[in-house]
Amino acid sequence: MPQSYQLRVNGEVRDVTVEGETPLLYVLRNDLELSGAKFGCGLSQCGACTVIAGGTAVRSCSTPVRSVEGRDITTLEGIGSETKPHALQVAFIEEQAMQCGYCINGMIMTAKALLDRTPHPTEVQVREALAGNLCRCGSHNRIVRAVLRASKGDAK
Repeated sequence: MPQSYQLRVNGEVRDVTVEGETPLLYVLRNDLELSGAKFGCGLSQCGACTVIAGGTAVRSCSTPVRSVEGRDITTLEGIGSETKPHALQVAFIEEQAMQCGYCINGMIMTAKALLDRTPHPTEVQVREALAGNLCRCGSHNRIVRAVLRASKGDAK
């Protein structure tokens, strides 16, 4: 039976009425019209649906909406804008760290969660953090360079 949930998404309180087991991804995309997080595998294995909830990168395709009520949720739309992009977004552009772009939401959100807790990670730490995110285009090295660039403040 649908219930009302109050979610804090990108700093804004949003009310939704859904089943508690509804994946957060569906609520973000269908109810709140936020399309940054992508449906990839539906099994928490690819990372395309990654968002930050309570400071932790989570796979929204398998996160029930009931489990994130009361936690701050940040999506790709909440970290920067077209006119004022986040340093990670700038670094990804500068490093040409995307080809098809499907994985980029997950890469950026996972990297943001890493940089929030470890502002100056090593390359090994970046690679470990991103290990669960799949990129079929083979842009991994450029993605790692982009995260390291953003961590050093080298993104313009």
